[in-house]
Amino acid sequence: MLAYILRRLLLIIPTLLGILLINFIIIQAAPGGPVEQMIAKLEGFDAATGGATGRISGGGAEVGSASSNYRGAQGLDPELVAEIERMYGFDKPAPERFWLMLKSYAQLDFGTSFFRDAAVIDLIIEKMPVSISLGLWSTLITYLISIPLGIAKATRHGSAFDVWTSSMIIVGYAIPAFLFAILLIVLFAGGSYWDWFPLRGLTSSNFDELPLGGKILDYFWHLALPVTALVIGSFATLTLLTKNSFLDEIGKQYVVTARAKGLSNNRVLYGHVFRNAMLIIIAGFPSAFIGIFFTGSLLIEVIFSLDGLGLMSFEAAINRDYPVVFGTLFIFTLLGLVVKLIGDITYTLVDPRIDFESREG
Repeated sequence: MLAYILRRLLLIIPTLLGILLINFIIIQAAPGGPVEQMIAKLEGFDAATGGATGRISGGGAEVGSASSNYRGAQGLDPELVAEIERMYGFDKPAPERFWLMLKSYAQLDFGTSFFRDAAVIDLIIEKMPVSISLGLWSTLITYLISIPLGIAKATRHGSAFDVWTSSMIIVGYAIPAFLFAILLIVLFAGGSYWDWFPLRGLTSSNFDELPLGGKILDYFWHLALPVTALVIGSFATLTLLTKNSFLDEIGKQYVVTARAKGLSNNRVLYGHVFRNAMLIIIAGFPSAFIGIFFTGSLLIEVIFSLDGLGLMSFEAAINRDYPVVFGTLFIFTLLGLVVKLIGDITYTLVDPRIDFESREG
C-alpha cells in the first residue's frame, strides 16, 4: 500500500503541470485579458472626460503613433500600453510567464490579485470559511440522509414506502438547487410569508458579542437555508446509488448462503452486505465533496449573499484576474487529487481484501 501511495503522490506533479499548462494556453488565447480591460477603462475615462488621455499618458505625448496588438489601444500612447503590460507581467513572452508562475507555486507563492490588491492566498483564506461551511455540512447531511434512506429502500424494495420515497426523491432532484433556494427565501426569509431565517451573510453583525452557545446557534441559523437548498439537489443520486448497490449485493450467492445458515437479516445486512455495497458509495465521495465544495455552491452564494470561494473564482474568471484564477485552480486541483487518494485508501479500510499494491503503475 505504501508503494501505491508514493506512486500516486508522484503522479500528482505531472497531473498538476498538465492541468495548469492546458488552462494557461486556453486563457492566454481568450480575448479580454487584464491589459485589454485596463485599456477599456482608460477609453471609457477618455470618452467621459473629453480627451484626458494626454494627461494620463504623460504630458501630452503623441498618441496613436504606433500599432498595438490590443483591441482598442490605437488611441493610447504606446508607452502607456507598455507600462500596463509591465504592470501585469505581459511584457514577457508566455513561456517565460508560465515558468515564473511554476517557480512561484513551488515556493507556495501564488502572487497578488490584479484587481483586489491582496495576496491570492489571503483571499482564499478569507473566503474559505463560507465554502467550507457550505461544502462540509451539505455533504455530511447528504450522506447521513442518503445512506440510511437507500438501505431502507433496498430492504423494502417494491413496497409503498419505496414507491413514495422514490416519488419524493424524483421531485427533489427535478428542482434545481438555486430555484429551491429562491423558494426557501420566499417562504422563510421574509419574502412573502414567514421571516424566520436571515437572508445574507454567514453570521450576524453582533456575532463577536454573543456567548459561545449563541455563536453556534447564530452560525447554524444562517446556514439553515443555503445548506438545505444544496442538500435537496444532491441527495437523490446518492440515495438511488445506495439502494441499487445494496440490491445488487443482496441478490448474490453469499447472501443466500448466509441466510441459509440461519443468520438474522440485520447480521446479513450489516455484517456482510454493508461492507461490499459501500465501496461504490465511497468511490463517489471525493467527487461529490469537491463538486459541492467548489462548484455547486456558486449560485447559492450569490442568492444568499455569501462571499465564498465559488463567487470569488467566478468573478476572477470574468475579470481575467489571472493570479486568482491560476492560484485557486492549483489549490483546488491539488486538494481534489489528495482527496481522491484518500478515497482509495478508505477502500482498504472498508474492505481489506482490496490490494492496490498489485496494480501496475
